[in-house]
Amino acid sequence: MAEGERMMDGLKVDLAAYFADLETYRMPFGKFGPERRPPDGLRVVERPWEYLHWFLERGGGFPKGRLGELMEFVYEVKGSGAGEVLAPLLEGQQGRVES
Repeated sequence: MAEGERMMDGLKVDLAAYFADLETYRMPFGKFGPERRPPDGLRVVERPWEYLHWFLERGGGFPKGRLGELMEFVYEVKGSGAGEVLAPLLEGQQGRVES
């Protein structure tokens, strides 16, 4: 297998892992967390770009760990204008989706 093919396979695996986690990862705190959006809070992928941007501008950056990685991923995808790639994760949200 060529170096480029191995690299593409690795990217596919990484992307699949992001999408799998984005299906279920929810905000554990704040205005979109379980205290204000019971019972479980809203999913990271449902957060608007502006909310994610706030973490960089005033919040001191994204949280550590997988939550922060997912928030950054969604921030970058939505900020680059490629938010449509997240559409399959947002289907069935009945207008609640904020991009």
